[in-house]
Amino acid sequence: MRPLTSPAGDGLKIVIVGGFGVGKSTLVRSVSEIRPLYTEERITRAGEAPGTAQAHTAPAHTKTSTTVAFDFGRITLDPRNVLYLFGAPGEERFRFLWDRLFSGALGAVVLVDTRHLADSWYARYAIDRLERHGTPFIVACNDFGGPAHTEQEIREALGLAAHVPLVECDARDHSSSKYVLINLLGHLRAPRRQSP
Repeated sequence: MRPLTSPAGDGLKIVIVGGFGVGKSTLVRSVSEIRPLYTEERITRAGEAPGTAQAHTAPAHTKTSTTVAFDFGRITLDPRNVLYLFGAPGEERFRFLWDRLFSGALGAVVLVDTRHLADSWYARYAIDRLERHGTPFIVACNDFGGPAHTEQEIREALGLAAHVPLVECDARDHSSSKYVLINLLGHLRAPRRQSP
């Protein structure tokens, strides 16, 4: 981590990314110390068109709204360090925003729903984009009460390297969401693995 430039007001940007309906907005809301900014709008016919993330997961979701820009929350760690949380939109039609959100990010959380592990293309896409940006990340499996999967099954489905932390969480729960961020910060402090 680079040295901070002043004793106060340094913002550390964290991005929460993943597919439609995996709990990104919920995680930001559950852990933010301020009332979060969110850009939820009613789902339109455009969101139901073939080829969107919604079309791939529609049977499992009853959501009537979707994030159309980003969610924003804040956590004060101490007088020098403030985390700014950005929840990325999950629909495919909004993924052009991802590169802008990733710019300047200290790290990211890829949130996944293991009920749809066989259809995890969106998480794999997020992982690929983060790796291309050189942004360190962890993967968090949000607990929706679906079938249990082993860590190996999840890693294989996502093409996830062994050095990337994989944690379980309940995005609705403040302590659980905080645990995810603590794991990300621990990963960021660990010595960087050298590429072969």
